[in-house]
Amino acid sequence: MAKLASALMSRLVIIVPYAWLLFFFLIPFFIVFRISLSQTTVAMPPYTPVFDLAGGLAGMLEKAREFSVDNYVWLTQDALYFNAYVSSVVIAAISTFLTLLIGYPIAYGMARAPRAIRPMLLMLVILPFWTSFLIRVYAWIAILKPEGLLNQFLMAIGVIDQPLIILNTNAAIYIGIVYSYLPFMVLPIYSALEKMDHSLIEAAQDLGCTPISAFWRITFLLSLPGVVAGCLLVFIPAVGEFVIPDLLGGSETLMIGKTLWNEFNANRDWPVSSAVAIILLMILVIPIVYFQNVQAKADSEGR
Repeated sequence: MAKLASALMSRLVIIVPYAWLLFFFLIPFFIVFRISLSQTTVAMPPYTPVFDLAGGLAGMLEKAREFSVDNYVWLTQDALYFNAYVSSVVIAAISTFLTLLIGYPIAYGMARAPRAIRPMLLMLVILPFWTSFLIRVYAWIAILKPEGLLNQFLMAIGVIDQPLIILNTNAAIYIGIVYSYLPFMVLPIYSALEKMDHSLIEAAQDLGCTPISAFWRITFLLSLPGVVAGCLLVFIPAVGEFVIPDLLGGSETLMIGKTLWNEFNANRDWPVSSAVAIILLMILVIPIVYFQNVQAKADSEGR
């Protein structure tokens, strides 16, 4: 009985993650993919064909013949969607780079801090998650608006004579994304740096490396897996971000998240918006697969 229970538990450890992916990723993905092959109609739901299980397998096959790729062809003909994809990728890439510039020194300082205070520093990094994401974004509106706290402070110390226009610009979007996703960059880098053997730095300096050279040759290279993981954790959700561009960006801000929202809610064009979502998912899968291949190659070379 003990062996049977142990074998059952070992199988459950494998089955549960796959079941989670099946019900919360694969099934929704295929539902969205099916809608993307449908046609828009004035009905509820606003697309055809709609499968009716009462029709049996023959009825489902008959409905499946109505599928088409017209929505994907339409996306290649309308420059709006291409520009939205490009703009989203550019904004996400710049935001990821800025997050790395700010997050790496924070993670480095945490890893080099005395071990006794590291848990407190770690708690301070994750502390923003204790507050609603939406409330934190709204707080930045109060900070960045022309009569907000930032402009009042800068005018009080004499840095500027008139309020800066930051809200409803791309700069506000960068600030919002960097602030919101900074912990996702800090934590993986800190995890990689915290495990590093610092005696390697001393050995490199004994062999003639300058502190800067030792940092790039030893510290940064050893933390590179954490850097890549942090960049992916920031870049992937930033590409499809909707709340931050909608609240902090201007009316001319073009990101794929806002385009999806308009298609789903304003235009009620579910098939086209589903096609947009499928293409976005394919774009985001590319860096993930690349990262996994690089990690697998590094692991094989390490062995």
